[in-house]
Amino acid sequence: MTRSAAIDADLSHCICLVTGANSGIGFATARGLVQLGAHVILACRSAERGARACDELERVGPGTAELRLVDLARPASIRGFAQSCAKDFDHLDVLVNNAGIWSMKRLESPGGVELTWATNQLGYFLLTRELRGLLRQSRTARIVNVASQLARDLDLKDVEFKRRRYTGITAYAQSKQANRMFTWALARRLEGPVTANALHPGGVATPLFGKGGGLLARAAGAVAHFIGRSPADGADTALWLAASPEVEGLSDRFWIDRAEVRCRFRDPEREEHLWSLCESMIARES
Repeated sequence: MTRSAAIDADLSHCICLVTGANSGIGFATARGLVQLGAHVILACRSAERGARACDELERVGPGTAELRLVDLARPASIRGFAQSCAKDFDHLDVLVNNAGIWSMKRLESPGGVELTWATNQLGYFLLTRELRGLLRQSRTARIVNVASQLARDLDLKDVEFKRRRYTGITAYAQSKQANRMFTWALARRLEGPVTANALHPGGVATPLFGKGGGLLARAAGAVAHFIGRSPADGADTALWLAASPEVEGLSDRFWIDRAEVRCRFRDPEREEHLWSLCESMIARES
């Protein structure tokens, strides 16, 4: 990847939140935001890994970082996290939904939902919904959803693989298709200055792919290891969407390498079906 131009932005008065910020793309995105002067909330599940990331980011400056724990597979954890943010902050300028998993085996969340779906899609959905009040209080708030080109096989009648054969790669791919479709449904609902965009970060050198199970996942993991982008390169478009004046006011778009790309999953009827499904699944875990 050709190194992109530096982002000319001053985020010294901005509050940004990045999920899965203790490593990989999330950490690189958070680092870039701190370097632009923002106060960055690291939303992480692991206290130990999150603390290490926060300590490192505090040395980057000129912005600041703080760690707040949340388990995106647990609706109660998300709601408690959002309530604590609303108590301590009067607005939120940027939400980067990045955290995700790829599980080789079919596992379930504590609430009994298939774990990849619970984390990668319901986590995005509920956290965004719970933080919308803070986002509305910002002058120009941005929601950035890290999706993927590895997106396919979304079955709205069986998102939890109760009837289909489970594979890690299929579960991950359907969650990434859902991330895109959720973004388009969200954009239709946003009020005032809040925007929502989705992106593909590119093939990033990460162990995530090798955890998917099966020959294809192992091959993807090997390719990513040898020729994948660095996390910093993978985070570039997410950081650009979060901070650059070039995209202020732009919403409802899919981006790769800072360029808008047509999304093949544009289908308002199915997007609304997905939204209703997520609402009903979240309600069951209330």
